[in-house]
Amino acid sequence: MGLREQTREAVRAAIAERALDLFDRRGFDNTSVDDVAAAAGISGRSFHRYFPAKEDAVIGDSTGLGQIVADALAERPVLEPPWLAMRAALQPIVELSEANAQRSRLVMRVVNGSASLRARNLEKHLAWSRTLTPIMRRRLGDPAGGDVPAQAIVLAALSCLDAAYAGWVAGDGGSLADLLDLAFDSVVTG
Repeated sequence: MGLREQTREAVRAAIAERALDLFDRRGFDNTSVDDVAAAAGISGRSFHRYFPAKEDAVIGDSTGLGQIVADALAERPVLEPPWLAMRAALQPIVELSEANAQRSRLVMRVVNGSASLRARNLEKHLAWSRTLTPIMRRRLGDPAGGDVPAQAIVLAALSCLDAAYAGWVAGDGGSLADLLDLAFDSVVTG
């Protein structure tokens, strides 16, 4: 990455941090792009050069994270049960979140406080699902029902991830990994 790209990424990160702070204090829906731009010392137009929409300052481009999960799922042992493979594939995301716990909790607190951000989070999950479902389908041996069984496993796993994040942000006890294990176990055992 060249100097220009490094500078752009640094500015983008600084704007996102200011945005998160404002969204957390004022609420996402009560904070305008102009508010964020003013706090960052830029114009609203400049804000949109870095982020196509206000939601992107919180969630950003999660394509890379989805690919990390897809790569992890593809690398799981062939004979590992699909549900366990899906849990293991989410571990890199858990580790990234726990390594940046304060910021990760802040992001999820802001996401959970806004309907539009929850919708964007769902869009992210659906995008990840489009990548993960074919991998899971191959793991299942191309079952009857086409993508439905594989997609059910993938989306249920991503819902477990959301539940674990919500519990982690709420301080329900335990690490994010522990809460994700609990969510996965709850789906299996009821």
